[in-house]
Amino acid sequence: MTEVAREYEFSPEVLFQPMGDEAVLLNLSDNHYYGLNEVGARLWELLSEQGQLEPVLAQLLTEFEVDEDTLRQDIATLIDELVNRQMLTRAEHG
Repeated sequence: MTEVAREYEFSPEVLFQPMGDEAVLLNLSDNHYYGLNEVGARLWELLSEQGQLEPVLAQLLTEFEVDEDTLRQDIATLIDELVNRQMLTRAEHG
């Protein structure tokens, strides 16, 4: 079985702790905590398992009552924030 190329990699400096339906991230590089709502926590879990955004978005659409455009916009905003805070990186391929 071949491994699917990952689009995103999580920083080893970030700890993820589920708290009910939500989660807390601790960025060890700056000692800041960040809260994720239910959708953000599920995104983190699925993306860490699958590494590819499209299958994750498809799964989220089945789990939450949200239209696809809104979900894509919200997820893009969250991913951009996580990348800017160096908690997540876009994998380099080539």
